[in-house]
Amino acid sequence: MLTVVIGGSGSGKSEFAENLAVKKGKEKKLIYIATMQPFDKETEIRIKKHQDMRKEKKFHTIECFTRLESVSLPPLSVVLLECMSNLIANEMFGEEGAKINTLSAVKAGLNSILEQSEEVVVVTNNVFEEGTNVDQMTERYIRVLAEINGWLCKQADVAVEVIHGIPVWIKQGGTKQNESAGK
Repeated sequence: MLTVVIGGSGSGKSEFAENLAVKKGKEKKLIYIATMQPFDKETEIRIKKHQDMRKEKKFHTIECFTRLESVSLPPLSVVLLECMSNLIANEMFGEEGAKINTLSAVKAGLNSILEQSEEVVVVTNNVFEEGTNVDQMTERYIRVLAEINGWLCKQADVAVEVIHGIPVWIKQGGTKQNESAGK
């Protein structure tokens, strides 16, 4: 089962996704795939905040900045991948990244995670409302993230957007919410 949690920066999506994974993972191995590289003081602070949030939740953390397909998971695990936007940036711009092959590398990695796991919760960012005056490299990053987010949401059993800590259910049980309302 695939659940996608999307939201803007500071929306509460990470805490929501962690709690959802814990709820789904009772009596199962909880795996947290962390994709943020600690490259400056700001990211170190964000990583510490996320570590503190999950301290008592019994996650086993795997740091994976690129090459998601190389991750090996225990059977029947519940996986929280945090966060797709970092993984995309790492693959596109990092030394070890897939560069122009980012889309195919990330899709292959996600398929591998889905095949190995009972439940997968993917956190991703909504960066599409930030404005349009960006440089060419940022525009390319946004396009790749948009394509991955669309691909994820089409595959997802559940998709939810977190806005100011409030979950808005977009898709449940493979059905878009506006589709089920009209039936």
